[in-house]
Amino acid sequence: MSAGTIHGVGLGSGDPDLMTVRAHRLLTNARHVAYFRKAGREGQARKIIEGLLRPDVIEFPMEYPVTTEIALGDPAYNEQLSGFYAECAAHLLALAKGGEDVVVLSEGDPFFYGSFMHIYTRVRDHVPVQVVPAVTGMSAAWSATGEPITWGDDILTVLMATLSVEELTARMKTTDALVVMKIGRNIDKVREALKAAGKFDDAWLVEYASMPEQTVQKLSETQGRAVPYFSIVIVHGQGRRP
Repeated sequence: MSAGTIHGVGLGSGDPDLMTVRAHRLLTNARHVAYFRKAGREGQARKIIEGLLRPDVIEFPMEYPVTTEIALGDPAYNEQLSGFYAECAAHLLALAKGGEDVVVLSEGDPFFYGSFMHIYTRVRDHVPVQVVPAVTGMSAAWSATGEPITWGDDILTVLMATLSVEELTARMKTTDALVVMKIGRNIDKVREALKAAGKFDDAWLVEYASMPEQTVQKLSETQGRAVPYFSIVIVHGQGRRP
């Protein structure tokens, strides 16, 4: 029996209309669909594809054992997630080795900070794997601001808000255009770093980019309030142009 294929399918930034034709075709024909979610939640990826799956689809929700309950630096964090990804990969491998194709959903692009990467590295040497790229949340966010993110020779830097204030500040100072992701509870750290780097007044906050709840505003207008997980900070480049 020929092995099936595991498809890592990028869904895009949240708006189903921004999904690729290839992703849509795979989804609407899929017999097995797997997706990540927090325990007790529907999951953003599953929400995006509501109404697209065939009636006899077999769903495999993969529920994270931990998200923010344990600090990133705690060895228990990696230990629990490593075991989780291994179990998920084993289940998907069993399906593929049995001749079944499987679609694994990924918010944004599967190879851009996506959980699918941890499945990919565990299965790619055993069964065929195909990756479907997609629109990233950051490109939806800078499009929402109505201004180009880079001009001419501008250097774009993408930072994770989970970094230290010192690291964030140092990298912010050396770039022209900036994207900061994984904000949530790290927003005060991001504000502090932007101020230290002299970029605070130029920063935009985009929440829920391309989703129905989308908001776009200057970061300076959000002082003192928390922001949701699906938030991205944007600083536009101002480089060479004709």
